[in-house]
Amino acid sequence: MKAAVYHGPRDIRVETVPDPALQRPTDAVVRVVNAAICGSDLWPYRGIATNWTAGSRIGHEFIGVVEEAGADLRTFKRGDIVAAPFSYSDNTCDYCHAGIYTSCRHGGFWGGADEDGGQGQFVRVPFADGTLRPIPAAVAHDEKKRASALTLTDVMSTGHHGCVRAGVKAGSSVAVIGDGAVGLCAIISAHRSNAARIFALGHHAARLELARAFGATDIVDSKDPDAAQKIIDATDGGVACVVEAVGSQATMDLGVSIVRPGGTLAYVGVPYGVSTFNARKLFSDNISIAGALAPTRAYIDELMTDVVLGKIDPGAVLTLRLPLEGTPDGYKAMDDRSTIKVLLEISAV
Repeated sequence: MKAAVYHGPRDIRVETVPDPALQRPTDAVVRVVNAAICGSDLWPYRGIATNWTAGSRIGHEFIGVVEEAGADLRTFKRGDIVAAPFSYSDNTCDYCHAGIYTSCRHGGFWGGADEDGGQGQFVRVPFADGTLRPIPAAVAHDEKKRASALTLTDVMSTGHHGCVRAGVKAGSSVAVIGDGAVGLCAIISAHRSNAARIFALGHHAARLELARAFGATDIVDSKDPDAAQKIIDATDGGVACVVEAVGSQATMDLGVSIVRPGGTLAYVGVPYGVSTFNARKLFSDNISIAGALAPTRAYIDELMTDVVLGKIDPGAVLTLRLPLEGTPDGYKAMDDRSTIKVLLEISAV
């Protein structure tokens, strides 16, 4: 089969690799229909994440069709159309029962040296009953809704997790830092929760225009040195809920600076280079820090219902479609910010 393979910074190649096969009776082999390139995939691509070795598979967002089902599977069978969260989990351990699927005692993540990556023609899925979620036919056979279903495997569920952890509810004041796919999806989630005021902080005009379409009420240039003060002034002291969706020290500092006393900062951007918090402000103003790695399996079914009903359209963040062979070009486009997020068209439903 063909799959995207990491060979070093800015060196992604589509190569022939061994076909996956069932290894345990709880496995499934999924034929990938659509995959995506994630902003976090850019960390190894740019050489910032240094724990990647040449020859590693890459990609962790995919939907597809069950081609082979292990003998012990009870929920899924050959021909089922499924979404795969960005981590696999058994759904039986204590952490899974607590809803923290990313900490599953027997789970793991797609890609790397030992697992299939989502950016390929097929993926072996361990613990398929505990990992995969069904995609309704009405979504699978609708190109627009299928794109939205793909976002549920990571960015939409991650943006939603940020809002959940920040305590967003009807009437909340919310600030979302970052105009990438996760930040834009957090705006969808905040609007879905009927937040009263939603600030979108970023510095790409087209992305901020999409943020406005998703429900942002206020647009703030995150590179404006007065950005924090403008939000504090506009809200008489800061917002109650902040979702940080970048993962840098500067954006984390900005997030802490705009939370009102008693508020919450949820961080869902993969952190690189973040080493400190303003502990004095957090302490003095009773600010909570929450968030982190999203247990996407916990949210897919709920959000899928809204995709079916047409209430949300997170697939709009997928602004470039390419075949699998175009994956290297997709990485370049995301790296130079000429597109928000790439959808890979790999096979037919």
